[in-house]
Amino acid sequence: MPFVQVTWLPKACRNAEVRKEVADAIIKAMVSVKSAEISPSNLVVRFAESVDGFPLPKGHSENPELKAPVKAGK
Repeated sequence: MPFVQVTWLPKACRNAEVRKEVADAIIKAMVSVKSAEISPSNLVVRFAESVDGFPLPKGHSENPELKAPVKAGK
């Protein structure tokens, strides 16, 4: 399963609405490369905001199971 982690965004982009736009753009770009054979249902984009073991926020994916928050290191 392809996993993309964005580790930094400018301060203006640090809200849920803009993160969703950025994630959608990343998903669209990766899926459009046919030779990469990436299915949008297997692709998840997460933003690295985990601190001191707190869960990462939900991911952005077309697959609902991949949208759930995850514990750092898992």
